[in-house]
Amino acid sequence: MTASFRIGRVAGVEVGVNWSVLITFGLIAWLLAADRLPSGYPGRPGWAYIVAGLSTAIVFFVCLLAHEVSHAVLARRNGVEVEGITLWVFGGMARLRGKASSPGAEARIAGAGPLVSLLIGVGFATVAAALVAAGRHGLVLGTVSWLAGINLVLGAFNLLPAAPLDGGRLLRAGLWKWRGDRTWAAVAAARTGRAFGVLLIAFGFGQLLSGGLLGGLWLMLIGWFIVSAAAAEEQQAAVGSALAGLRVADVMTPQPATVPADLTVADFVDNYLRGVRHSTFPLVEGTHPAGLITLGRIKQVSPQQRESTRLRDVACSLDEVAVASPDELIMDLLPRLGESNDGRALVVSDDDLVGIVSPSDVSRAVQQASLRQRFPRRAGR
Repeated sequence: MTASFRIGRVAGVEVGVNWSVLITFGLIAWLLAADRLPSGYPGRPGWAYIVAGLSTAIVFFVCLLAHEVSHAVLARRNGVEVEGITLWVFGGMARLRGKASSPGAEARIAGAGPLVSLLIGVGFATVAAALVAAGRHGLVLGTVSWLAGINLVLGAFNLLPAAPLDGGRLLRAGLWKWRGDRTWAAVAAARTGRAFGVLLIAFGFGQLLSGGLLGGLWLMLIGWFIVSAAAAEEQQAAVGSALAGLRVADVMTPQPATVPADLTVADFVDNYLRGVRHSTFPLVEGTHPAGLITLGRIKQVSPQQRESTRLRDVACSLDEVAVASPDELIMDLLPRLGESNDGRALVVSDDDLVGIVSPSDVSRAVQQASLRQRFPRRAGR
């Protein structure tokens, strides 16, 4: 889930917000201002409910941010690089680059978020109890009580042992510790998550039939997300198992066809494309990489401008392309490969281009590894 816009850094971690967060923000503010607060605390002016609803929604997302920041802080303390945090429609996501080195580190990173949410919930509950003891029963009590309840629910829900929830990651850490097999643990946790997601969808559908339109649809949506994310995690675990130990040099296409960066688009189309089956070409200045050009980018140049346009003017610049060394593990490259604008990575050694990695290269490596697992090499061969 990518960020639509960035809001700054918290604890040294880049924080962004996806546009979908407006759905949850608006829903929370509306439900509080139009229903929960007026029914629980009648007689206040309409603007007071609106202010209280909007304020509570803002504080709620600050609590979500605290949940995700705790994951990020613990990840960095356990040697896992953090790319950033994104808030979106289902809460938040800390984007980690790499994996925990041990089951203990995995458990600490996963458990930090629910623990923070539960502590925040207890804190708000304590404040609510103090307000009641002081005889304060206004909108402040209503908003504080709601924040206490929602954070306690958030912490408890995330502890359910189903990936991609934090509880699923705790389950994965426990199974990894028990069996010593990280891939098996990841697959088991993901399958548990898929089963839980199906149950949520079924429960939501039941609510829908009984008249709970909004709650039923929301549960079905959350269930669908959990099923999809769990399936993706299971596939990622299988890919990780297949590619374990492989270096970029083992997967890349070596010595790819290159073109000079200062070549015109017209010259490239007329003289370089004939008889070539590739759709992507690294740009070079001498032997040094300078970017990446694709046929899709070439098509965007009108025929009238081809003579005056150079490839470097329309190519994906080197800053936008994933760059790897031949000795780097392919699993460490995959996250950057997915984020690269044109889905390719240039392999560089001593500032010279030595290869290129495409999704088809990775897919071929996975298929070859699967064949080796199904048909192991016989003794003496």
